Amino acid sequence: MPIGKPAKNVSVESALDYIFGYAVGNDLSVRELQFRSHQWLYGKAIDGFAPLGPYIVTVDEVPNPQNLNLKCWVNGELRQNSNTEDMIFTTAKLISDLSQIMTLLPGDVIYTGTPEGVIFGMEEKNWLKPGDEVVCEIDGLGCLLNKLRKAD
Repeated sequence: MPIGKPAKNVSVESALDYIFGYAVGNDLSVRELQFRSHQWLYGKAIDGFAPLGPYIVTVDEVPNPQNLNLKCWVNGELRQNSNTEDMIFTTAKLISDLSQIMTLLPGDVIYTGTPEGVIFGMEEKNWLKPGDEVVCEIDGLGCLLNKLRKAD
């Protein structure tokens, strides 16, 4: 979710007032890099990761961010099927907590996490590879398609 105005030390009750809008994001990871240390930065901060889109839906078009169906397919196979109501932390709680340790500025984007169904939790590990297509969809926010390719 993109932030719309500076947020510092905001309450949970007022946190949604700081959101500009919502978008679909794909929280990709390179697990062998991610688990090199206790910091997940290595597996998450790679060029081309964290795609967002296909557009931003303004906050006035999303009456309740805690009631959105979301799905993810890999090569046409449904891997994730959940609702934002099942998130561990609400959108408002995430914004409030982050604003206690940093100032959120307009244009900052917060990824809220992912529901169950990531490959790491599966018994059989069929890792993503070049050529795979990943489609993420959130009701009312659109459908984000990414085709994986080998790094340059």
